[in-house]
Amino acid sequence: MKKTFLLYTCIALLTVSAAAQTTKNIPPREPVLSQDEIVANIENTIAQVMADWKIPGMGVSLYKDGQLVMCKGYGVKNLDTGVPADAHTLFQIGSVSKSFTAAVIAQLVDEGLLKWQDRVKDHLPDFEMYDPWVTEHIEIQDLTSHRSGMRDDIGTYLGNLGYNRTDIYHMFKLMPPAYTFRGDYQYNNITFIPAAMIIEKVTGKSWEQNVRERIFKPLGMTESTLNGEGFGAALEDGTAALPYAFERKGREMDVWPMIGDEQSLWWLTVVGPAGSICCTPTDLIKWARFHLENGKVGETQLISEKQMNFLHRGVTITSQTPEKTNLYGHCWFIEQTRKGRLYFHTGTTWGMTTMCAFIPEMDFAMTIQVNSEAPSEARHAILRRAIDLYLGYEDYDYEADYIAAWYKRAEERATADEKAAAERVAVPAPAWSRIQGHYTGVDE
Repeated sequence: MKKTFLLYTCIALLTVSAAAQTTKNIPPREPVLSQDEIVANIENTIAQVMADWKIPGMGVSLYKDGQLVMCKGYGVKNLDTGVPADAHTLFQIGSVSKSFTAAVIAQLVDEGLLKWQDRVKDHLPDFEMYDPWVTEHIEIQDLTSHRSGMRDDIGTYLGNLGYNRTDIYHMFKLMPPAYTFRGDYQYNNITFIPAAMIIEKVTGKSWEQNVRERIFKPLGMTESTLNGEGFGAALEDGTAALPYAFERKGREMDVWPMIGDEQSLWWLTVVGPAGSICCTPTDLIKWARFHLENGKVGETQLISEKQMNFLHRGVTITSQTPEKTNLYGHCWFIEQTRKGRLYFHTGTTWGMTTMCAFIPEMDFAMTIQVNSEAPSEARHAILRRAIDLYLGYEDYDYEADYIAAWYKRAEERATADEKAAAERVAVPAPAWSRIQGHYTGVDE
């Protein structure tokens, strides 16, 4: 036993020593380009991404080392009108909205009005999950970390059938779990409905009022709005970008404007606490900076450092490879690689996508907003290139890899579709004489 212990101890010490030497031998990296050259490179990447993914308009903001380096629009709000997008163009930010809901809860914890460990039933006595045991034990912190046991995205689109938040809240008890409570990570939107209801219960104000008063106002986010009615009004007055659908059509990309009911503005309101906030590039970078600065607005600590650290702490592993580990905290993904620790969240609605990211060690924050449902690779190509440029890494063309992979998948799927169509056996419709007759309805 002692010899074995001694052997393991020696191996452990050698391993630590080797790791220390390896770390020590990695030279510190500095940008090899000037600030202007980095911005020019990023803008070239933006232009390439927009062309490759057929993106109509985009808003990009970049904050680095205490300065707002970029904050502008690219392309157009609407392909038909040709009106340019700018720093004050309104975009839906989708699931980035979740971090606003979690931040309001963090403020209420600071104020002693609730605890993350409070059971949901402590505040909402009529709350019911499918499993009675989960009903009794699920906590507020489970609602914001995607470990409730509910299936990935279940209930997300119920709003499109005309249901409201209260309707969906009462449907939780009808949805069987997909995995053991707290046993996995599956992304879900509707758990933010009871989270918002708890906010409303303890404050006596709507979720919308809380976001406006507790976040928009102190951060100076004067151009931001919420829900379908807020975005609809901005579309009418011309300050919002028009949403565009995106999908594969055969081997090519198909992009088209979403008009009228296609915009699903009622749905946007129903998923409100999980995805209905709308921001301009000017405002969204303020939100990224707020997290970069760990809850401070100027000299004011709006949310305590303790609560900000709780929001930014990983809860569950979402993916892991030898090169990268991804965790999910409370409405932030935390990606750890050899380049450092990146905090980010993406967002997708009907016709719009977003990226909000920050890296405290680099004093770096970036937001990317798109009026198209183009895949997340389009945003990652810009973000990852910007990070590499500031770290002094090789100027790698992520976009070339991402777009090539998309077309490869499109080719494979189109080929599979064609094969399935060729093998399909058409069954002729029955003769009219075989189905003609008098049919009796259930009410007759």
